[in-house]
Amino acid sequence: MLPADPDRLCPRPQLVRPEWFELNGSWGFAFDDDDRGLADRWFESPDPFDRTITVPYPPESELSGVHATEPHTVVWYRREVDTPTVPSGHRLVLHFAAVDYTASVWVNGTHVGGHEGGQTPFAFDITSAMRAGGPQVIVLRAEDRPDEGTQPRGKQDWHPAPHDIWYHRTTGIWQPVWAEVVPALHLRELHWTPEPARASVACEGELSAVPREAVTVRVALRLGAEILAEQSVRVAHRRFRFDVAVPALRHGQDRSRLLWSPENPVLVDATVEVHTAEAPSDVVTSYLGLRDVGVADGRFLLNHLPYYPRMVLEQGYWPQSHLAAPDAVALRREVELIKELGFTGVRVHQKAEDPRFLFWCDRLGLLVWGETANAYEFAPESVERLTREWLEILRRDRSHPSIVTWVPVNESWGVPDLATTPAQANFVRSLYHLTKSVDPTRPVVGNDGWEITEADIVGVHDYAPTGAALSTRYGDAQAMRDTLSTGRPGGRPLLLGDIDAARPVMLTEFGGLSHTPAEGEKWFGYSTVSDTDELVARLDELATAALSSPVLAGFCYTQLTDTEQERNGLLTADRTPKVDPLRVRAILSRPAAAFPPEDLNAYRDRT
Repeated sequence: MLPADPDRLCPRPQLVRPEWFELNGSWGFAFDDDDRGLADRWFESPDPFDRTITVPYPPESELSGVHATEPHTVVWYRREVDTPTVPSGHRLVLHFAAVDYTASVWVNGTHVGGHEGGQTPFAFDITSAMRAGGPQVIVLRAEDRPDEGTQPRGKQDWHPAPHDIWYHRTTGIWQPVWAEVVPALHLRELHWTPEPARASVACEGELSAVPREAVTVRVALRLGAEILAEQSVRVAHRRFRFDVAVPALRHGQDRSRLLWSPENPVLVDATVEVHTAEAPSDVVTSYLGLRDVGVADGRFLLNHLPYYPRMVLEQGYWPQSHLAAPDAVALRREVELIKELGFTGVRVHQKAEDPRFLFWCDRLGLLVWGETANAYEFAPESVERLTREWLEILRRDRSHPSIVTWVPVNESWGVPDLATTPAQANFVRSLYHLTKSVDPTRPVVGNDGWEITEADIVGVHDYAPTGAALSTRYGDAQAMRDTLSTGRPGGRPLLLGDIDAARPVMLTEFGGLSHTPAEGEKWFGYSTVSDTDELVARLDELATAALSSPVLAGFCYTQLTDTEQERNGLLTADRTPKVDPLRVRAILSRPAAAFPPEDLNAYRDRT
């Protein structure tokens, strides 16, 4: 069920209450280059806040109103908020969807908590810190050190100005700030794991506290007016997990109408209620997609059928707002543009994307490879930091049906000596197995691009400038075996150790075509073209080579948009298509030799 205003999505779209409100907009702001604010107790006085900033845009960005691109390692925010009356038996929870990198929060001078990790949300119950009357004062201190190589940064530059493939930094608040009124005992987390083959859905959650007495958790699943399931379970512990039977999934010939895919993005609306004998009930709305994913026989599987992903690399960066989206409409439009170009999936690159973007991927039908920002140095601190943040990403995002693959590391970032240093190889392997233990339902790629130690899908980055070169490497099974065993398209060995030959192989970065830069223009690209016609011709040549391979299981084209110096997007940085999307769509939508339509029909007949 869409909200009344689909462009005003809750920042947490899979656990929504009606009593939520945004705290974006104008905040007091201050740089703290000498790091004096804690000692001088800036959280107690408005005097240091000599600027204003528009939240949630980072101070480096134009839309923030600050637009200070030079490094500032410590920043402070202050906002006076008129909050709604909190009824008896209820609490007020303050949410930050993402703050880069470490954050400390005070309410009315009382420290309510902190968080480390620039990609993930955090929240605090601030009821005890609230004043009896008048506005509540929220203060946040954020610290983001560009010279700290063990901090997961993704593609945020550590230099004063962007260079090569790196772009401007995103410091401090960069996703929505919001709050909600909740019952004292309420649902804090909610996760869905569809199991179509068992005609059920696993419902998993966490309460805000251990209930004094067992509570009743009621779940209702609906597809439009059709009630798919209703179930009540007694819960005595803080965490719970139970299966919800969905009988309609047992009808094998009718099941397809319920299964989620890019071509049929069916979402099931969910209502979850927590009832106690004494306290107010908690009621939340959610949604889920019924689908399963996997790999077998060198193919990616969606709902047990081979599926050929046609993805594009998405950096989620806007020139006027950096890693923050300009608004909620821009997130929806991003998904629409990707689909208009003919792609069925997106590889979100070096970023854990805003959950509202994932909502539109769920709603409109777009496969997602979930990634995160990597660090640049290998050390015990970087192992701890990336592991902690990656677990938080899995917790936040694992119920989105659009996410079909997890990628914790890209191109050996943060593990630069992966091939020669056992500790670094062990770390990548441990991330693979850790991810599989938290979420066994999706394929995992430990390190995408090359130096692959553990992976369910072999993702290769190959920026060959011609289709002929790609065909030489992937034109048949023997050519691909030779490439995987001895080839180095990115300069590094592709495989480390034994990788099952039945694993699917995909070109997870290729293309990168750029217009020839103007004289004096700062620019980075992999291969150049002189005009739009040549761009179409070269795109056709490269895509034809990939689609003609009988052994490649999918691809990801680099990239969707221009990003700072990288001018190899199919769209400009302001999202203007360089080529008529219909021309691109015609190229990308042709059948793949690895899985022609007649084979799909035969496979369906057998299953």
